[in-house]
Amino acid sequence: MIVKRLTGIGLATGLALGLAAPAALAAEVTLKAISAFTEKTVFSVPFERFIDKINAEGKGLVQVNYIGGPKAMPPFEIGNAVRAGVVDMANVTGAFYTNLMPESDALKLSTISAQEQRRNGAWAYINKLWNEKINAQYLARVVDNMPFHLYLTKKIDKPDLTGLKLRITPVYRDFFQALGATVVQTPPGEVYTALERGVVDGYGWPILGVFDLGWQERTKFRVDPGFYNVETSVLVNLTTWQKLDDKQRDFLNRQAIWLEAQNAQWPDMIAAEKQRQAAAGIQTITFDGATGREFVAKAYEVGWASIIAKSPEHGPKLKALLTAK
Repeated sequence: MIVKRLTGIGLATGLALGLAAPAALAAEVTLKAISAFTEKTVFSVPFERFIDKINAEGKGLVQVNYIGGPKAMPPFEIGNAVRAGVVDMANVTGAFYTNLMPESDALKLSTISAQEQRRNGAWAYINKLWNEKINAQYLARVVDNMPFHLYLTKKIDKPDLTGLKLRITPVYRDFFQALGATVVQTPPGEVYTALERGVVDGYGWPILGVFDLGWQERTKFRVDPGFYNVETSVLVNLTTWQKLDDKQRDFLNRQAIWLEAQNAQWPDMIAAEKQRQAAAGIQTITFDGATGREFVAKAYEVGWASIIAKSPEHGPKLKALLTAK
């Protein structure tokens, strides 16, 4: 009888463990992720390292299924895909979903670090807006402390873009138009052909990434100084985020802090990139002194005026939170 009783207990224990195993496995969540930028290029690599780190350290907790870049989904559709839950996580710039919320374009105007944004309440305010307007959790800023530049096939000697046709995204549309340019919006994948065929005379783009796309072959000049602050960020569908348990959310938040710390790499990479561009034959047009200061000031004046006009309730608050005192 004792043997039978022990056998019964063992059987019951085995059944209990067997039933518990699927529950433990079910606790691991797999998130479907996408990038607005081509895989293995400068603006996707940090996100891809972030995914690798999550998958290495999050076994049994969180995993990420990375489905790729623009070949998987057009960049300007990603904001809506996050909102609708078609994807759970995305590496995307606010410039690609201004149609859903104009406030997203304010991220380029930040003059303080991602770490300071977490301290001064900007990150919390951004999340309030992103939660409400596009059903997204703003998890981390992937790129920070990096300027945009104007690149040209024709030389200019002053900040007057009259007569030039420039490829844009919403990032610099208003600024380039304010300087007299005619603007054309295209995905990054179409820029090389537009330059080759003379459809555009130049484009706006960050200091990094020109070589990833082969544009150095069709670019003759870079205008200095740079302006604005390049932003790409990790968004998570809010419904997905709310379904995670506290341990999973804490894990992802720790990974986000790690990711933002990687922004310290950019200054050295920028210095090396300028040398690389010069070696490739891209000449620098420099607006010195007062002209350069006015050029940059005009960029921010136009940028904030546009945000505040489109979002009079939130624009001034974002300006106060994102601008260095």
